[in-house]
Amino acid sequence: MNPATRILIDIGGQDSKCIGLSPEGAVVNFAMNDKCAAGTGRFLEAMARALGVDIDDLGSLDEGARGTHAISSMCTVFAESEVVSLIADGVPVNEIVLGLHRAIATRTVSLLKRTIPDHNGQAVAMSGGVARNRGVVRAIAETLGHPVYVPEMPDTVGALGAALIARERCLKG
Repeated sequence: MNPATRILIDIGGQDSKCIGLSPEGAVVNFAMNDKCAAGTGRFLEAMARALGVDIDDLGSLDEGARGTHAISSMCTVFAESEVVSLIADGVPVNEIVLGLHRAIATRTVSLLKRTIPDHNGQAVAMSGGVARNRGVVRAIAETLGHPVYVPEMPDTVGALGAALIARERCLKG
């Protein structure tokens, strides 16, 4: 979808992955988050519930925030408790959401750096349902210091890849 891509960040409902790609598109490095769903779609669903907002609105709810409130825990249970406390303290929703987006970005870029230490300057694309959240994409791009390409339908990229592999195997076989 973007031939220049050398790093793919894929964040779905249950896991997140960082994948290093060769110029031909072959996987050269791969890492997946640990066994918890921190920083994934499930995490965002829980945070949207705690905030009393629709998950589809999270991507734009950080607009206008100054970034004065960081979320320190990525454990869903602890982060949810932190969000509830911030709400009780009267912290504006946009500040909380920006803190959540930045926490996900920090965790994701940390995984990327462990997987692909020499990532600087490489084109990055993002797939998975979380790529539909503009705030998360924006936070990852800011943390990386360069743009992140997102295809038109990022949540279908994995299925499209599987279909292309199946087609290739059928044509060979």
